[in-house]
Amino acid sequence: MKLKPIELSMISRYRGELMGAAMLFIILFHVYLPRADMFFGLRRMGNVGVDIFFFLSGLGLWYSWTKSLSSYISFYKRRYRRIYPTWFLIACLYYIPDFVNHGGHSVSLIDMFGDILINWDFWLHDELTFWYIPAQMMLYMVAPFYMTLILRQPVYRWLPVAMVMWCVMVQWVTPIHDAVGHIEIFWSRVPIFFLGINMAEAVKRKDSLSAASIWLLLLLFAMSFGSSLFLEQVRHGRFPLFVERMLYIPLTITGILLLCMLLKHLPERINYCLRFVGTISLEIYLIHVHFVLHYIEPYRLGYWPTTLLCIAITLPLAWLLHKMMEEKRSKK
Repeated sequence: MKLKPIELSMISRYRGELMGAAMLFIILFHVYLPRADMFFGLRRMGNVGVDIFFFLSGLGLWYSWTKSLSSYISFYKRRYRRIYPTWFLIACLYYIPDFVNHGGHSVSLIDMFGDILINWDFWLHDELTFWYIPAQMMLYMVAPFYMTLILRQPVYRWLPVAMVMWCVMVQWVTPIHDAVGHIEIFWSRVPIFFLGINMAEAVKRKDSLSAASIWLLLLLFAMSFGSSLFLEQVRHGRFPLFVERMLYIPLTITGILLLCMLLKHLPERINYCLRFVGTISLEIYLIHVHFVLHYIEPYRLGYWPTTLLCIAITLPLAWLLHKMMEEKRSKK
C-alpha cells in the first residue's frame, strides 16, 4: 500500500472531534483508580487531554487573529465572551456555597470574590479547582502580543524553546522555584500552547508532510507515549511531573496527527459524537468533577461504571448550560 502525504489541514478539519476526544481523556484521568491497577498508568496519562486543548486553543487563536487582524480590545471581547460568563456562573455556584459551608477554599469574602473573578487562589496557592480556565484566560491575555511579534519577526517563533528552558528553571533553580514553582502545572503547559500558534499558519496553508514522515511520527509517538506510561505506571510520585509534561509536547503533536488519520476513517456517527462532546467541552470540564463525580464516587461502583455514569449525567447538564449561555449571548 502506497503511503500518502499527511495533510496538516486535518487538524483544523477535525478540531471538534479532537476536543471531544481530549475531554474524554480528561474525564478518564479524573476518575479514581487504585495505584496497583494495570490501567493506572494509562488513566494518569489522560491529563494529556489538557495539552491537546492548549495546542488547539493556540491554533484557533491564530486563525481568529490573522483573519481580521483586529484590535486587542475586540480580540479580548470575542475570546472572553465565550469563556468568561460560563466560568463566572459555575464559579459562583461552587465558591459561594464553599464559603458559606466553610469548605476550605474561600476563607474570607475577599478570597471568595477573588476566586470567583479570576480564581486567584490558583495563582497564589496552586488551588487546582477549575485551574485550566484561569490558565487559559491568562494565555489569552498574552497571545495577541506574541502573534504580533512573530508576524513582524518570525525568528521569535523559537520562543517556545525558551519556555521549555523556563520550565527547567522553575523546577530546579531554587529562587525561581520558591517564587513561582507552585504553579508548575501552568508553566509546563505554556510551550504547547504557543507551539499551537506556531503551527497554525502551516495548517491554514494546508501544508503537508511527506509520506515518509509517518515513520518519524510513529517513532516520536512511541518514545513519548512509552516513556510517559512507564513513568506513571512504575515511577509515579518519584519524578517531577514537569518532566512528563515535556514528553507530552511531542506526544500531543504526534498524537493529534495520528488521531486525525484515524478519524478520517471512522464512521461519521462516531465523529459526530466526538464533535458534540467537543462543542460543549468547556461546560463538561466545569461540571463533571465537582458537580457530578464528587457525588457518585463515594458509591464505589468501580472505575468504568463510575466513568460511564459520570459521562451520562454530565453530558445533558453541560448541553443545557451551553444552550442557556448561548441564548444569553445571542440576546446581547
